[in-house]
Amino acid sequence: MGQDNSAKAAFSVVEDGSITTPQGFKAGGLHCGLKKTTRHDLGAIVCEVPAAAAGVYTTNVFQAAPLQVTRESIGSGGVLRAVLVNSGNANACTGKQGEADAYEMRARFAESIGVSADHVAVASTGVIGEPLKMDKVRSGIEGLPARLDGNREGADDFCQAILTTDLVQKMVCVELELDGKRVYVAGAAKGSGMIHPNMATMLGFVTTDAAIGGAALQQMLRQATDLTFNMITVDGDTSTNDMLVAMASGLAGNSELTPQHKGWAAFAAAVRHVCEVLAKAIARDGEGATKLVEVQVRGAVSDDSAQAIAKTVIGSSLVKSAVFGADANWGRIIAAVGRAGQPVNPETVDIRLGSILTLEQSRPIVFDEEAALEYLKGDTVVIRVDLHIGEGQATAWGCDLTYDYVRINAAYRT
Repeated sequence: MGQDNSAKAAFSVVEDGSITTPQGFKAGGLHCGLKKTTRHDLGAIVCEVPAAAAGVYTTNVFQAAPLQVTRESIGSGGVLRAVLVNSGNANACTGKQGEADAYEMRARFAESIGVSADHVAVASTGVIGEPLKMDKVRSGIEGLPARLDGNREGADDFCQAILTTDLVQKMVCVELELDGKRVYVAGAAKGSGMIHPNMATMLGFVTTDAAIGGAALQQMLRQATDLTFNMITVDGDTSTNDMLVAMASGLAGNSELTPQHKGWAAFAAAVRHVCEVLAKAIARDGEGATKLVEVQVRGAVSDDSAQAIAKTVIGSSLVKSAVFGADANWGRIIAAVGRAGQPVNPETVDIRLGSILTLEQSRPIVFDEEAALEYLKGDTVVIRVDLHIGEGQATAWGCDLTYDYVRINAAYRT
């Protein structure tokens, strides 16, 4: 499951890069009045040419109206010119009116930028079950095209427009060389609460100027999602609105990427890196969180088994609470390992907190409690579990469970 080191070395991070760094993309955002604050709540990414497109969506049975619209747009030919996003209202569980509103958003924005309606995706995030204030949305759509630009300011405005309870914006960009051409891959995301594997209350957007077909991009996005966004959890809840959309302008000028292309592995590593950075940023920004928690599982019977165990440990409320309290309670970790429903030899498990060995061959050992306390007070905590029964491995990310999580969600609508 680990990235090929040579492929990983083929890309580098663009420190001042953004979702508008890849050729052909503009972005922007504004405040239209869906939020009670004056923070931006309507934004868009627009590509100057038809872009190959792919999408991954929530597994929640109750899927918000914008997902239907976006599935239809991407499914109509695997091409997008734009994605329109609002925050402050999820437009979920809003019935036929919610569907009509999502389609109207698509049609109005398409008309405002002069493209076909089926080349526009729509995404929403915020409170579930409340009708959209379409008068405000219409006004915002009317003013949004003038706010679109290809510089960092436009990207920052877009990132602000997609936030809900997030404390920070989340954006990353990398570059690599394919066929002698410089290629960029960038991403932006939002997510803080209602986060759980198999997508979460997160919206993610990936832009690239690489030449790649829609089917190949879909394959790559699905694989990257399984190893990144589907390996994070904040609170065990999977949202109605999760969506990850990728758009490729093809303007970099490389030969079209396929699994047979010599640069396929390098490009896949770049896409995965962008997704991983965003996924970890979401986990770190979990509602009320004070720590990023990483769970590494090694020695499982398979990668899939390791994934299941890592997800169970990272999602345990008892483990998350112990991390918040800086309590080196390895018993909660091994209990989570044991209830994951995966093959485990109860005589061969090792557990480490960082580099501190707390359990060896399933037997407790004496360790420095003070050193463990100091380690757990840090802002990043790594839990390492080695099962010693196979070659499977996986990594999952989450955060601690704090008093503030309850405070934030007890008053989410107010």
